Amino acid sequence: MARKMLIDGELGKPSEEEAHYDFDLFVIGAGSGGVRASRFSAQYGAKVAICELPFDPIGSEVSGGVGGTCVLRGCVPKKILVYGAAYGPELEDARNYGWEVNERVDFNWKKLLHKKTEEIVRLNGIYKRLLSNAGVKLFEGEGRVIGPNEVELIQLDGTKMSYSAKHILISTGSRAHRPGIPGQELAITSDEALSLEELPKRAVILGGGYIAVEFASIWRGMGVTVDLCFRKQLPLRGFDDEMRAVVARNLEGRGITMHPCTTLTKLEKAEEGGIKVHTDHGEVIMADVVLVATGRLPNTKRLNLDAVGVELDNMKAIKVDEYSRTNIPSIWAIGDVTNRMNLTPVALMEGTCFAKTVFGEKPTKPDYSHVPCAVFCIPPLSVVGFSEEQAMEQVNGEVSVYTSSFNPMKNTISGRTEKSVMKLLVDTQTDKVLGASMCGPDAPEIMQGVAVALKCGATKEQFDSTVGIHPSAAEEFVTMRSETRRVSANKPKTNL
Repeated sequence: MARKMLIDGELGKPSEEEAHYDFDLFVIGAGSGGVRASRFSAQYGAKVAICELPFDPIGSEVSGGVGGTCVLRGCVPKKILVYGAAYGPELEDARNYGWEVNERVDFNWKKLLHKKTEEIVRLNGIYKRLLSNAGVKLFEGEGRVIGPNEVELIQLDGTKMSYSAKHILISTGSRAHRPGIPGQELAITSDEALSLEELPKRAVILGGGYIAVEFASIWRGMGVTVDLCFRKQLPLRGFDDEMRAVVARNLEGRGITMHPCTTLTKLEKAEEGGIKVHTDHGEVIMADVVLVATGRLPNTKRLNLDAVGVELDNMKAIKVDEYSRTNIPSIWAIGDVTNRMNLTPVALMEGTCFAKTVFGEKPTKPDYSHVPCAVFCIPPLSVVGFSEEQAMEQVNGEVSVYTSSFNPMKNTISGRTEKSVMKLLVDTQTDKVLGASMCGPDAPEIMQGVAVALKCGATKEQFDSTVGIHPSAAEEFVTMRSETRRVSANKPKTNL
């Protein structure tokens, strides 16, 4: 099929020399971004191959699986466990709604684990079929770059094959980071946490990000005693400080013991069984499981990029330009391996833009503005646009802050004392809505719709003129008419 490709930054017709390449595109890494880029490139007529490590629920340097981290050992199985964990408190709340629930309700961890594994195996098969139906050639094995237009594939039996490609795309994602503390081998990462054979009775979690907060909620919802240790005064650094405080209050209210401004100094086996967890405050906490959730690192170690000359940053992430192109014109990279905005839907966007740029005759830059996201703690936090701190830094002028804190209707009957909090940030001069946040039931479902409004440049007046759905929590976003406070730009940053 005749088509144009992006060559040296400009669209042009393929040269006769291109005929000798085995593939137009060879993708290393069949996670969400890699699968999207390969499928869409094939739809534009490109001859595409993709390689991925063999499937395993617990990832490693030599195991992975089509679907990648999000589908197999990240967002999807995590959300399944969140659903499972939410039933415990829901059963408690049900009593005041007339449901005569027995005092003893048993939770079968192994049953949920089995169902979770069944689902990720199913999804792994679906992703393989998506590739096959798009005409993408799938290789199982480890890929590494051995030239600007050449990929070496190490197959499961150790055999090495070499393939040439006009373009190489790297989408190998990231892996969990382990902190260098004595006894760290006794700890687990999120990979293992999603596949524990036994549910612990006591868990200590180190970290204050998405993964730490989400697993704290999951385990606590299942009846586990949870201690959450994090370095700052509040968890979820980078989010709106006011909303971080709401999350911390909710976690504590659900029985999680919070240890702010705390890190771990040593782990050691206890004679009576379990793990002794030492903190930098001299505390010793006993645990059956210690989860370290202290960030993730780009998967570039085994790709042979240094030998080819692909530039990496100080985190060993691949440096790319606005079109996801590396300093080697034929080599591109998307997703967490580039350490830009590490979210699955962003990797999908980058994969789509790559295919349009290289094979679709439409050079397209990923747009990182107004990307919504969610933390699936219980209840969840979801945001889009600026936090209050970001707005104060980036807006020339004043920012109007609108907040609403209320007891959800469901809680008025159940008796649960846990407020939902919603927030809008508005440029006072232009009336444009700059950011929205919500912590409460269904926050991610609501925020996806709000994100469309912000992407379209909605003003506060347009929010106010929108008729709400009653009774719902979502209607609060269109009824917050009284300004809570007004803040000035360029105030000093907090260190929470």
